[in-house]
Amino acid sequence: MEEEMIAGKHSVTEALRSGRSINKIWISENAQKHLTLPIIAEAKKRGVVIQQVDKRKLDQLVPDVQHQGVVAQVAPYEYAEVDDIIAIAEKKGEKPFLILLDEIEDPHNLGSILRTADCTGAHGVIIPKRRSAQVTATVSKTSAGAVEYVPVAQVTNLGQTIDKLKELGIWVVGTDVEAVQEIYDTNVFDGPVAVVVGNEGKGMGRLIRDKCDVLVKLPMKGQINSLNASVAAGVVMYEVLHRRRKQE
Repeated sequence: MEEEMIAGKHSVTEALRSGRSINKIWISENAQKHLTLPIIAEAKKRGVVIQQVDKRKLDQLVPDVQHQGVVAQVAPYEYAEVDDIIAIAEKKGEKPFLILLDEIEDPHNLGSILRTADCTGAHGVIIPKRRSAQVTATVSKTSAGAVEYVPVAQVTNLGQTIDKLKELGIWVVGTDVEAVQEIYDTNVFDGPVAVVVGNEGKGMGRLIRDKCDVLVKLPMKGQINSLNASVAAGVVMYEVLHRRRKQE
């Protein structure tokens, strides 16, 4: 089975803490000690091999990622099943709160969304297998290690997944700049909810938009009538958290 690389202090630390299978950690000889010492201590505790190398070796291992002098070789990322994510909500005694990404292509956006999903208590993220960013070293780094805690399910058909969620009584809410209703004027976030975030440029595909129970938009006051996909997703996720805390 092919190994994967993850890089950066937070990604490697959280992979160690979460018990993900790690084969080896490379640390740059001139890396800042305050970054690497806690990782070395944790790795030794878990019996993971550590090798001190020249920084150029790390640049070769992860050419596109700012590695902060730390790279780890890990077992391939294990995607969850949608049923697993629903089960997590049930086990916690919480109403399901899912994020569905319709062709988010930028790994930095996926990483940021995972980070916010962790902060807001979302139970998991669902992505399509095709035309979508996958979980990579860049995603792990951008998520600051949240990828180790927020399950990501990969599905062949997002439309069929939406149908399945609806059958389970989960409201599917699409974010769309053309929507009439604003996120603050609806009570759909109070119950079991799946929030759909569309592609960075095109938004949601027509089929997915038509399958949503409700479409909502963010209020806009500025001259630029759009937000980065991960920022928009973050605003909606925090609104869900806000509503749920009011119900406690």
